[in-house]
Amino acid sequence: MSSFCLVFAVPDDAPALLNIYAPYVRTTAVSFECEPPTEREFAGRIASIGAFYPYLAAREGGRNGAIVGYAYASRAQERAAYRWNAELSVYLEQGRGDRGAGTALYRALLGLLALQNIRNVYGTVTLPNAASLRLHEKFGFRPVGVFPHAGYKLGRWHDVLHLEKALGDPAEPPVPVRGIRELEPVAVAAALNGEAGLSGRREFCF
Repeated sequence: MSSFCLVFAVPDDAPALLNIYAPYVRTTAVSFECEPPTEREFAGRIASIGAFYPYLAAREGGRNGAIVGYAYASRAQERAAYRWNAELSVYLEQGRGDRGAGTALYRALLGLLALQNIRNVYGTVTLPNAASLRLHEKFGFRPVGVFPHAGYKLGRWHDVLHLEKALGDPAEPPVPVRGIRELEPVAVAAALNGEAGLSGRREFCF
């Protein structure tokens, strides 16, 4: 298994991340976008999402290594009462397999979201996608429904599975959600090292 350094992605990482994402857009139904965004558009997404939610990149072998995957959280729904929910996305360089990058990214992402007081996280998987299902099952996500024929791409309709994981006790009232930049650096470091109530430990950079 390879070693990885997790970093917070910045807009300057857009070319590397887009090199990972664009093939999913062009040749698969993993993403329901039909045309890849431009580097400028993608950089804007990183800046906008990363201003409040964790947007992480996995560099292989160290802080200056090549980016081999990325993951981020975003707002799941717009209405105010939904603000304790987040939707997760993860993309790994095609043709390499997971090699632990997906697991490392998701573990850190969930730890940071728990610190932000997010209570529910959701995954959306275009079927079939055995690798994505294994990753979500590893972290205790449960399926909550399938939207049949939810998107038309590459000449056919695709079903979409929705998965859910609770990060807190639903019997307890929520506390205000905090932006990623409001978190204490020591707590962020602990989350990146798998010490925020999630099993496992790795070596991370931040």
